[in-house]
Amino acid sequence: MKKVLSAVLAGAMAASLVACGSSSTGTTATTAAASGDKAETTAAAASNDGGAAASSDLTWKFGSQGPLTGGAAVYGTAVVNGAKIAIDEINENGGINGYQVELQTADDEHDQEKAVNAYNSLKDWGMQALIGPTTSAPTIAVGAEAVNDNLFMLTPSGSAVDCTNTANAYRVCFSDPAQGAKSAQYIGENKLATKVAILYDSSDVYSSGIYESFASEAQNYGIEIVDTEQFTADSKTDFSTQLQKMQASGAELAFLPFYYTEAALVLTQADTMGYKPIFFGVDGMDGILDVENFDTSLAEGLMLLTPFAADATDDATVNFVTKYKEAFGGTPIQFAADAYDAAYIIKAAIEAGNLTPDMSVDAIGAGIEEQMKTLKYDGITGSGMTWDEKGDVDKEPKAVVIKDGAYVSAE
Repeated sequence: MKKVLSAVLAGAMAASLVACGSSSTGTTATTAAASGDKAETTAAAASNDGGAAASSDLTWKFGSQGPLTGGAAVYGTAVVNGAKIAIDEINENGGINGYQVELQTADDEHDQEKAVNAYNSLKDWGMQALIGPTTSAPTIAVGAEAVNDNLFMLTPSGSAVDCTNTANAYRVCFSDPAQGAKSAQYIGENKLATKVAILYDSSDVYSSGIYESFASEAQNYGIEIVDTEQFTADSKTDFSTQLQKMQASGAELAFLPFYYTEAALVLTQADTMGYKPIFFGVDGMDGILDVENFDTSLAEGLMLLTPFAADATDDATVNFVTKYKEAFGGTPIQFAADAYDAAYIIKAAIEAGNLTPDMSVDAIGAGIEEQMKTLKYDGITGSGMTWDEKGDVDKEPKAVVIKDGAYVSAE
């Protein structure tokens, strides 16, 4: 989902998320509570005396890949961590159809060529299903390879339309167009504003795609777009001119469909101008509280469309957040929750199809794909999730707001 991010964020969330720190793959055969630090070997998983797999050498082999180093590591690490917690729980509860699950991760550094290399390393290990990739460009590149193997891949966070071009590729997150349309729906239905100004990155497919669908859908909810401003990858440090025009437009809400790197600069510069509309972003905004040297008080009241709120009080979310904090020392962001759901969605499809790990990758992929046509899943990122023939998910839009330096549900 995410495109190239500023290198200054390479160390973002180091205190709360555990990065793998190298481009090599690491084996994580999770059979107990998530430790976040220790990776058990395949042999250790095979000899574990808990669960139905104790009497069998057969295990499920799931892969997970994303940027575990570099500027986008905040996303990839969150995905891997979320998947680890789910796999641990699954194994503690008997595995999938009586077989334990191994998880192996790979760093693709948010690079298409490295993503394909990471996929091939996981395939050589014996991967039977992929939780990932994390970002859009690698997802598209890996999808073109994985379709030849008919290996089922469920990206937690690859939002570009082309991420699900192949029959074996599905997603947990909203697509870019869906994010734009759902944002307009949320703003309109909750009567947040009738006059909206937009600032977007015209050089970025992610940002442009969200902007276009938002602009198209806004009129259906009585939203008037009173000003539209843009910037590019070559001009994303000074937003003063655009902000002045947005302020003069009388907009009650500023829609910012881009990443938290630039958003931190926008909020800082808007503050110096005394410009204080409702700021509303999308999933790329998730992570703004961890930007180095950013005054997080400036994000107070910022809203963003996301299907996950870490402060939700339902049992499933509380369980996930508690385990995540214990294992990794920080509050999970949406990408971790998406990956957590992804592992359970694959489990549900495997169980519905009565699949076993002795089947071929192609047969497993075909079986999961067949079940995804009718699967309905209640997860921590949405209830009643279903998927269309393109692999896109449908679920209700939700939003969070930053209050007292933390994400809380806007509901």
